[in-house]
Amino acid sequence: MSTIVQLPVTLPLLPKGYKAPAFSPLSPATTSKLLPAGSAFIGHARRVLHQRTFDEDDAALHAEHLANGGAVVEEDDEDAGLGDEQEDKQLLMNDPKLWKSQDHYAVLGLQEFRYRATDEQIKKAHRRKVLRHHPDKKASGGGDANDDSFFKCIAKAMEVLSSPEKRRQFDSVDTEAERDEPDAKDTTPENFCELWGPVFELESRFSLKGPSPPLGTLDSPYEDVEEFYDFWHRFSSWRTFEMLDKEGNEGSDSRDEKRHNEKKNLAERKKHKTEDNARVSALVETAQKLDPRIKAHKASEKAKRDAKKAGGAVVDQKKLEEEAAAKAAADAAAAAEAAKLAADDKTVREAAKKVKAAAAKNVKKTRKAISAVVTANNYFATGSPAPSVVEGQLTELDLLFGALEPEETEQLKSEIDAQKDAQKIKAVIVSWAGKASAKVGAGKFKEFA
Repeated sequence: MSTIVQLPVTLPLLPKGYKAPAFSPLSPATTSKLLPAGSAFIGHARRVLHQRTFDEDDAALHAEHLANGGAVVEEDDEDAGLGDEQEDKQLLMNDPKLWKSQDHYAVLGLQEFRYRATDEQIKKAHRRKVLRHHPDKKASGGGDANDDSFFKCIAKAMEVLSSPEKRRQFDSVDTEAERDEPDAKDTTPENFCELWGPVFELESRFSLKGPSPPLGTLDSPYEDVEEFYDFWHRFSSWRTFEMLDKEGNEGSDSRDEKRHNEKKNLAERKKHKTEDNARVSALVETAQKLDPRIKAHKASEKAKRDAKKAGGAVVDQKKLEEEAAAKAAADAAAAAEAAKLAADDKTVREAAKKVKAAAAKNVKKTRKAISAVVTANNYFATGSPAPSVVEGQLTELDLLFGALEPEETEQLKSEIDAQKDAQKIKAVIVSWAGKASAKVGAGKFKEFA
């Protein structure tokens, strides 16, 4: 029960000679008309009146300027040299929660540059994207100011690429920058340097000891060839695989679980590192076996030994090299003749190979598109989906993709695109998951069962 306490308070007396201040009467109310003015409002009104975007309005003003006899003014474009942006719908639908799987260079419009992009280019590209996709600007253009998913993707891309350590981690697993190893069957003495030089140049970006010596040409001195292969036999890579780490359960504070996940991730990194080192070693061994300069040198050394055994005759080095080169040319001619005889059969095989390669290249894009549809439909939940539902559906999608052939994945996407209702889309995925159960095992699909 509260108690009321009364305290005796006495106000101080006013000082002697105090006079109350005099206030002048308020002025009468008036009506004033406020008019919007300035170039910003005029531009906004023009875009609303003509229903244009910012880019369309800039293009219209430029065309009007030229039509009125204006000259083209070359300005110092801060974004010059950044290349053309490619913002397809799939890119704009990226889920910021899946930032580890997003292409940070593509988000900033730096697909052409990738690992060669400078810090200055990254800053300019980020500024350009922020100005274009800021939620406030989207609202002024009639869009949804609360839809800031892609803006968050831009912020995450800048966070990764502006940090030297995080950028190295991303570059280590950037599959878009990789180049396929040339086929040994397609390699001839004439095109060896042309086919294999770019492969080693790209691979050398991971070198801890600086840039690799160039592969050179067919006329390079043998000392340069030895130096090249000596470098690659002792190649040391800084490539890391932290970006492939699997995250623990969201919201879990268990120390044992965190230590367990960390131990598993460390083991996976070591495994990836071992596999990558083995891949580079196999690449070097294959190139060395196909290198016509090494073949010619071995033939020359063998001729020297044979001449010495024959009686110590004076060896004409130039003649030996010419004979080795002639032998290599003869071998190349024989190989070309054999390839010509089998041209028809090879054409059929190459056509089938190209079709299969194209399908394999597109399957990754198709999988991302299907995942984006699932994300766009709120993981088929009526409210906010639980983290376990999100993780379960994404895991089962990966399981389904692994069980389908490229052609089947394309067919799945076509059936999904034909549906507009979220539940019908889910029904299509459930149907395909049922077909794939025979391959992956019963009971593997729960969210799409």
